[in-house]
Amino acid sequence: MNNRKPVMKNQSKTGRKSAAKQFPKGHGSAVHKAVQKKQQWKPGNMVYPVPAVMVTVADKQGRDNIITVAWTGTVCTNPPMVYISVRPERYSYHMLQETGEFVMNLTTRELAFATDYCGVKSGREVDKFQELHLTRQKGAEVAPPLIGESPVNIECRITECVPLGSHHMFLAEVVAVHVSEIYMDKKGAFHLEQAEPMVYSHGKYFDLNHVLGTFGYSIRKR
Repeated sequence: MNNRKPVMKNQSKTGRKSAAKQFPKGHGSAVHKAVQKKQQWKPGNMVYPVPAVMVTVADKQGRDNIITVAWTGTVCTNPPMVYISVRPERYSYHMLQETGEFVMNLTTRELAFATDYCGVKSGREVDKFQELHLTRQKGAEVAPPLIGESPVNIECRITECVPLGSHHMFLAEVVAVHVSEIYMDKKGAFHLEQAEPMVYSHGKYFDLNHVLGTFGYSIRKR
């Protein structure tokens, strides 16, 4: 019987080292990480961090409002689609139902106070644009205004409302996007990171100051 170990013909010294090269110090593969002891909790939303966007809405009479939404994200690339989830008792809910439109305004470090305010103050009580000294800008395709101080405004038209429980999810198609020229370089590339975008996690707001890597960097040749 042949007791020799099989030889991997396509394996070389270079090949054995390639995996190590792909993961620089501090960014190793999961294989080298310690197994962590876990506790089982009751079911809950533990997907964090999440965006904290300021959503502008309007009714058929022309009244508008800003609501901060953290349950939001992308659902499709082509056609470009997003979603927001809103409680039916919120003041903005009837506006979403009436016009079927909204604008998703991305938030930044400078907009942290306004973002929080629009999430805890009701539009029944105050004009948030006036109170926060925010600028209304006219959209290209929808009735709700853009927030002039936001670096990115995403105009959306609702295609479906899905009652889920505590929240109703509004699926919407993106019909126009506006980006600030301040963060565009000479080649026309947009650098949102320079605007210090903000996210929400477990009741706290965080900015994103450090780029850890770009998409695909873990397998990119060095």
